[in-house]
Amino acid sequence: MPTIDLTRIPSREPVPPAPVPLRSPIDAAPRRVGVTLPELQYAARLAGDAPLPFDVAPPVAADAMQSRLGQSPSTTEDQSYRSVVDALHEPVESLTRRGLVVDGVLDAGVAGAIGLLAAPHIALDADLRVGDVQAKVWHRQEGAAVASLSTVDGIVFELGWFGIDAWATELARVAAPSEEAALKASVLPSYVDLPLELADAAAEAVRVGRGDLIPVLTSRHSGATRGPDGVLSDDVVARLLVALSGEAQGRLRALVADVSGDEVDTVGVVSWTLLADGWRALRPHHEDGVLRLEIRAVEPADLAGVIAPVMAPLVANSSGEAR
Repeated sequence: MPTIDLTRIPSREPVPPAPVPLRSPIDAAPRRVGVTLPELQYAARLAGDAPLPFDVAPPVAADAMQSRLGQSPSTTEDQSYRSVVDALHEPVESLTRRGLVVDGVLDAGVAGAIGLLAAPHIALDADLRVGDVQAKVWHRQEGAAVASLSTVDGIVFELGWFGIDAWATELARVAAPSEEAALKASVLPSYVDLPLELADAAAEAVRVGRGDLIPVLTSRHSGATRGPDGVLSDDVVARLLVALSGEAQGRLRALVADVSGDEVDTVGVVSWTLLADGWRALRPHHEDGVLRLEIRAVEPADLAGVIAPVMAPLVANSSGEAR
């Protein structure tokens, strides 16, 4: 997805429509529609030129060296991406055929979801990678409503909207490992707590092919790593550090921000790593003046619970304003 720019902050201009009210349990049930990039952009124009939570970067231009010696992989990939997008059906025709646009008017649910994406109170952006598959996910909340947008390839998107009570379930969908991940037993126990300096140095040693340095690094922090049953021996810690890098097959990073004002206020970041047997939550924390890293086994359904302490005050404020 070379053309998707996640650094864009949506405008707070009062252009988009308000989200559709959730009047009944059926209204609050999650709804999802698949749309192509041209369909999404056309729907956003019909919804009052509502800004989307990402930008499509301009085409990658071939420089003089590429012109002489051949295009770079990034340029070739960008051109392939744009050729696929250009070959898609005209969005007005495809949306009309699917009943999402009638007489030039956008479906109310789709319009409300796009409006909420453009002007929320809380923004949650997630970046998920499992194997060679990478997904971008945007969740936006205001009052009792949440809208979501996600894509794997930057060409086809899933647009969804649901009541806030369904948010935890929708977050679990984000963290569900794909079929690309082959799960098996892990060397790491369900809980490890160690100095962050040791974890960083060991990861770098493994990355550059200097696994022989792991015992040396471990000895410098002897007795400082804990497992479920207490302090771990140096030889056990060394094996865990090698496995922590060697087993990694995916990662998830979720950022929560208050975007209700003129300035974006980032209130928390959640980081998970996918090991051989599933997800581990990574939580930096201080203990006796030392920065440490807690690594704890979690399930996809735990993502909402991990994010909740950060998000709770924002949701309470948003719900209060909605009333």
